[in-house]
Amino acid sequence: MTPRVTFAVAARVLAQLRRDHRTVAMLIVLPALLVSLMWWMFNDSPMVFDRIGGPLLAVFPSIIMFVVTSVATLRERSTGTLSRLFTMPMGKLDFLLGYALAFALIAVVQAVVVVSIALYLLDLDIQGAAWQLGVVAVLDGVLGTALGLFASAFAATEFQAVQMMPAVMIPQILLCGLLVPREQLPTVLQAISDVLPLSYAVDAVLGVAKGNGFTTGTGGDTLVVAGFILAALGLGAATLKRRTA
Repeated sequence: MTPRVTFAVAARVLAQLRRDHRTVAMLIVLPALLVSLMWWMFNDSPMVFDRIGGPLLAVFPSIIMFVVTSVATLRERSTGTLSRLFTMPMGKLDFLLGYALAFALIAVVQAVVVVSIALYLLDLDIQGAAWQLGVVAVLDGVLGTALGLFASAFAATEFQAVQMMPAVMIPQILLCGLLVPREQLPTVLQAISDVLPLSYAVDAVLGVAKGNGFTTGTGGDTLVVAGFILAALGLGAATLKRRTA
């Protein structure tokens, strides 16, 4: 891995995104719109929104980042761009880390927007610090990016990349604690949820909402999410193909 090359890849991705206004709007605005929609649905039951609003700050950014990064990476392969890039002194990890860095910067903006709207416009009630919720939201967005980069290696077309989303993300959404607390799941499903990254992303958000700081259980969940991010990037580098067959 060469930091100069990694930063060059990140700059290239950000330059592409700057010209793609619809994708930028989807990445930054859509999570806030979806959270606002959920607030509107439960406008007469604010306690329900307070319970699910935090986890949604983990779920929505992860899903959107997953879809965008998996499709974008697959497009690089299918158009031959990735193959041409690898003729230069660039490793697979340089490419993936560059992508992850670029989308991490997008995730910072995304988190600032969605957390600010949730807390200050929608009155989401949390006991912890807003900045800690923002940090967790950024990590959750990067988690979606890392999973999308890894999943894209198993798709041959952009349509297949989109199909990866329900296969990879929906089981995690069902088992992460958003619908039913994980400790109330049947034993087998709880065991499965214990090895799914989104479970710890939601646990970290719930921990902040309950007032647990990074020095308590929330810190452990955050480190687990970071570990999943690194593992997904490492596996992505090992499985990344230069070109779609």
